[in-house]
Amino acid sequence: MENDPSAVPHRERAREAFFGRLRGPRLRPGQAMLLETLLPSLRIDLDTPPPADLTTLIAAPVEAVHLEIGFGGGEHLLAGALRRPDTGFIGVEPFVNGMAKLLSAIAEAPPANLRLYDDDATRLLDWLPEASLSGIDLLYPDPWPKKKHFKRRFVNPRNLDRFARVLAPGASFRFASDIDTYVDWTLQHCRDHPAFEWTAARAADWHSPFEGWPGTRYEAKAIREGRRPAYLTFRRI
Repeated sequence: MENDPSAVPHRERAREAFFGRLRGPRLRPGQAMLLETLLPSLRIDLDTPPPADLTTLIAAPVEAVHLEIGFGGGEHLLAGALRRPDTGFIGVEPFVNGMAKLLSAIAEAPPANLRLYDDDATRLLDWLPEASLSGIDLLYPDPWPKKKHFKRRFVNPRNLDRFARVLAPGASFRFASDIDTYVDWTLQHCRDHPAFEWTAARAADWHSPFEGWPGTRYEAKAIREGRRPAYLTFRRI
């Protein structure tokens, strides 16, 4: 309906790496309003040239910038931004309902070290300056379990090339999943990529959550259903 405050105007979306639903249940009017009022002040505009120093993209004075791709409801992203005020955080989430949930959580006091992007992450990765990120997190991405859909998985040689370009030497790419086939897939692809090395020294290293891990609803569901999450960290050589 034209005057429905819970309706969100359609935006043209890039579709190279995001193939899932763009929206779920109808938003509450307050959530829809935040997408129209709060998101524009935090959204990164790719129509402008990227800054030579990525830290200047963040409103607060920060020493480094970290990227989370597909933040879901934003639990991990927000926890990181609040726990590490000296680091800038960029969160990417094309799913409208996930973005609305995060905006609702920060509406009263948006962290000054947080920026957001609500379209395909590959566009942002191609826009970012070289060696500008201190880390990338890809947590519980869509596993695309059918073999015919493996090509849709975000971890692939082209995207690993993108990660290698924007990560500073020594920076980390962190991956979490409860799907064994996707964990194996990621290990094999990162093993075959010359820019990354797996940091685990023992099995406990990749079954232990990352430092400061707040837990997410996806992880809780996986554990309830008997799936053991894996937490992989790869260093940019």
